[in-house]
Amino acid sequence: MSDAIELNGVVGAGGAGFPTAVKLQRQAETYIVNAAECEPLLHKDKELLLHYGAEMLAGLRIAMDRVSAKRGVIGIKEKYDDVMRALEPLLPSDMEICPLRDVYPAGDEFVLVYDVTGRVIPPGGLPLDVGAVVSNVETLINIARNRPVTHKYLTVAGAVAEPVTLHVPIGMAIGEVIAAAGGATASPFEVLIGGAMMAHLAQGLQQPVTKTTGGLIVLPRDHQLIRRYLRTWVAQDRIGKSACDQCSFCTELCPRYLLGHPIEPHKAMRALCFAPDKDRLMMGTLYCCECNLCSLFSCPEDLDPKDVCAHDKKIARQRGLGWKGLPEDIKPHPVANYRRIPTHRLMAKLGLTGFRNVGPLEDRGLAPHRIVVPLQQHVGAPAVPTVRVGEAVHAGDLIAAPAAGKMGANIHASISGTVRAIDSAVTIEA
Repeated sequence: MSDAIELNGVVGAGGAGFPTAVKLQRQAETYIVNAAECEPLLHKDKELLLHYGAEMLAGLRIAMDRVSAKRGVIGIKEKYDDVMRALEPLLPSDMEICPLRDVYPAGDEFVLVYDVTGRVIPPGGLPLDVGAVVSNVETLINIARNRPVTHKYLTVAGAVAEPVTLHVPIGMAIGEVIAAAGGATASPFEVLIGGAMMAHLAQGLQQPVTKTTGGLIVLPRDHQLIRRYLRTWVAQDRIGKSACDQCSFCTELCPRYLLGHPIEPHKAMRALCFAPDKDRLMMGTLYCCECNLCSLFSCPEDLDPKDVCAHDKKIARQRGLGWKGLPEDIKPHPVANYRRIPTHRLMAKLGLTGFRNVGPLEDRGLAPHRIVVPLQQHVGAPAVPTVRVGEAVHAGDLIAAPAAGKMGANIHASISGTVRAIDSAVTIEA
C-alpha cells in the first residue's frame, strides 16, 4: 500500500505537503489524526468527517498498520459533538476520539501531540521523537481512496455570497473557485490563501489551487488583516525598532514557549536594535512555528514578532545557531493550559465576527476549462514533467514525477485535455 500511496502522489493536505509515503516508513506507537482545524472560518476537516468519516477511518487503519501503531487518536474540537456522535459508532477498539478545546492553535502539531500524549516534542524535533505520527483528515481519505490525488477540498469564506467547502480540481484558478461560492461581496477585495492566521496573500485571481490549499478567505482590501499582510519587511523592522516596549506578551502567549521550547519572540524584537547580543537573542527563532499569535493577537502595539522570527530564522540557520539542551530539560509552563486563546476572542480581535462562520460541503463537480498545475506543491524537490506540450492527457494521468534520488511527489492531471505549456507548472486546456 505504501507504493500506492507514493504512486498516487499523496502528501500532507493540511500543512506543508510532506510526502506521506516517506512519513509512513518509520514505526510509531500512536497515530494521531489532526482534525483540530483551529483557523477561524475554516470548516473543511469537520465537514469531511461528517460526510466521509468511514473513509477517513479506513485510511487511518492503513496508516496505523504501516507504522505498526497500537493506538489511533482523532483530535477534534469538543464543540463538534455532532461529528463525534457520528464517528463513535464506527470506531474499533484501538481508535478513539480526543476532544480538544476550541482554542488557537489547537491544530499546531506540537500542541496536538502534547494534548493527546502528554509528551513534548523536543525543539527542532518530530512527532516520531515521542512515538507519534500525525496526519490530516484529508490525507487519510486520500490514502483510503487509493487513486491519484487530482482534487482538493477547501473552504471559501469571508466576504463571499455563500461560504462553502468545495471539491476543487488541482490547478483551478482561485478566482473561479470564489465564483463557485457566489463571488466576492466586497470590492475591491484581496484573498488570503490558507487560514487567516497563517495565510499568504494571493498574487492574483489566476493563482492555482494546490494539494495544500486548505482555504480561501476573501476580505475587503481595507480590512485590518489585509493591511497587516501588506506590510513590508522594511516597515516591520523600522516600526519594531521604534515601538517595541518589551512587554513580553508575545512570549507569554506563545504556544511553543508554553511547551517549554526556547522561543521568546520579545527577544527577537530586542535583537532588532541590540546587534552585539544578536546571536543569543535570535537563537530561539529557529523554534517558532509561525502561528502568528504574537503578531495578530498578543502584541498591544500591532507589531510583527512573527515576521521578525521568520526573518531571523534564516540568519540563525546560516550562523549554525541552535539549542544545546537535552529533551528532558524541556518542561511545559505551569500555566500553559490557562493561556490558550479561545477562538471567539481571536475572531473578534481579527475583525472576522461579521462574516458567516459556516462552510457546508458541496460536491458540485467543478470543471474548469483550463488548469495550471505547479510542479512544486510539496516538501522536497519540484517534480519533473513527464508530458510534452501538445500531448493529450486524461484526468488522473501522471504529468510530473520526482527526479531520481530526490524526495518529492507525483503530480497528476485533474482534467482531461491538451498540454499547452510547461514551465514551473503544467498548463492543460480541456
